[in-house]
This record gives sequence, structure tokens and C-alpha cells, in this order.
Amino acid sequence: MNISIIIPNYNGEKILAKNLPYVLAAVKEYKKGKVEIIIPNDPSTDKSKEIISAFIHSLKDTKIIGKTVDNQKKEQSGFSKNVNRGVSLASGEILILLNSDVRPHKNFLEPLLSHFNDESIFAVGCMDESIEGTEKILRGCGKGYWHQGFILHSEGDLNSKNTFWVSGGSGAFKTRIWNKLGGLDILFNPFYWEDIDLSYRALKSGYKLIFEKNSIVIHEHEEGAIKSKFKPKNIQKIVYRNQFFFVWKNITDRNLLFSHFLWLPYHILTAVLRKDWVFLQGFLLALLQINRVQLSRYKVKKLFTKTDKEVLRIF
Repeated sequence: MNISIIIPNYNGEKILAKNLPYVLAAVKEYKKGKVEIIIPNDPSTDKSKEIISAFIHSLKDTKIIGKTVDNQKKEQSGFSKNVNRGVSLASGEILILLNSDVRPHKNFLEPLLSHFNDESIFAVGCMDESIEGTEKILRGCGKGYWHQGFILHSEGDLNSKNTFWVSGGSGAFKTRIWNKLGGLDILFNPFYWEDIDLSYRALKSGYKLIFEKNSIVIHEHEEGAIKSKFKPKNIQKIVYRNQFFFVWKNITDRNLLFSHFLWLPYHILTAVLRKDWVFLQGFLLALLQINRVQLSRYKVKKLFTKTDKEVLRIF
């Protein structure tokens, strides 16, 4: 089984230098197919390009293939577009997405890949040893549910096999199905909810998502590009906007859509009373993109074979 590891980068000079050796150590353990490491690079202003070039050069005398691709434009294109840019170079049957602030345990590949003989499985998620401040929290399996007009997601049972989503920062995806589903939707740029959107589309299209607790990665969130480059209010505004995008794009059940619009005045009024201007800004940003959402909705509906209630019932 040939694999393509995609590590999207934006101004990740220090964390690339720190974590790429761990990726290399892990893939050297894999003997059952070809391995390529692809690092798509958004227009970084640090020394990322030099770090990537040196890393690829270090692979010259190994069996591991190194590739990179630059965003030729000066502005940041966002997570989805950067990942998709990397996937366009991939030749592996399995895509493994790793954030630049993630370092895998040495033996994480075998349990992760063991599930892909099942044709119905689209993606497998890793166990995250999430470093948040001074805490280490195990995260991985997720559950999703409908609440007051929105899809919400939370941590699930770490002993469960089923998961509501597979993280775009530490997960494996079957390339054939990825291409069929259209990959990550750039509607959600610059970040957040794009992997939940892809996972939900896969579930509604009849595919399975699996959580593998024995495939472990360490994820140091404070080192990533989002928290280091964006203010908390701007991050939350994008999260709110993308929650609206998710519902307007993916929910096709009439009762759930009615519920969403029934609850909407309540959420807006509550935001006004609490002076939660960030929520209102997120809503307005979503409204301004309604034509793009409708176009995206039209494309994905053709692939759906399950209802929203059938999917949500599982979780």
C-alpha cells in the first residue's frame, strides 16, 4: 500500500525543523509500499522554504520521495487550498495528513493503515496526545449531534471505533474516495470545520470513518500557525461563520433545516443581549457568501445516499 504524507506549511520554520525528523523516523519503519512526503508551502515569510528544501535533499539517498509545491501568490491561500495543492501531487493510495505541529509516534503507521482493506472505509483518525498549555489530553474519537439548530461536535469514547470526523491534522484518507468527494472545500478557508465537512459528506455518501487509538501522535497546539498568527476573536468569528456554512451546505433534512431557521432569531437575539458581536459578525460573513454556499451544496447533494438523521443516529 503506497502512502502520501501531506504536511501543509505556513511560516512553520521552527516546528518543521522540530517535527520532520519524527515523521521521517516513523516512515522508515514502513516496509509494505512506497512512501512520499509532500510539503505544500503557503507564502511563508520565514525560512520555511529553506527547511523544506534541505529536508527533501536529505531524502536523496533513501527510498522515500520528497516533494514540495509553493503557492505562487503572495497572500495566504488557507488550509483547505494548501492541502488540496499537496494532494494534487500525491501518487499514494492512502493520504496521511499531518499538521506541521504534529509529531507521530514511531509505530503509528501500521495500526492506522490496517483498516483500509475494507472498501467502505474512507478515513481513519489517530489518537491525539494534545499538549494544551501544561496539560496533556488524549483526543481522537468524535461524536456529533443536533442541538438548537446546529450540528455540534464533542469528544467521544476513546474505546469506540466509530468517529463522527477524522482530523485533517492527524488522519489517513483513501485517495480514490477523497477525489470522488472533491477533497477539502475551500469555502471554509482559512481554517476550521473543513475536515468535519469532508467527514460528514463521506458519512452521508455511505462511507465509514474509524478511530484507531493505537496510532498515536503528539499535537502541540500552541506552536501551530493559527494560534500564533490570529487573534482569538478573529478565530472565533471564522468558527461561527463556518458553523453556518456547514448547516447551509450539508443539511438536507427538512425538519432539521426548519429547526435551524426556527432557532436563528433566538441565537441572534441572545448574541445582541450578550453583546456577542463576534457571533453576529460570523453570521453576516456567512450571509455574504450565501451564493458560494448554494453552489457547494448543489455539488455535494448528488453524492448523498443517506439522510442526516441516519448519520446522526449512529452518534
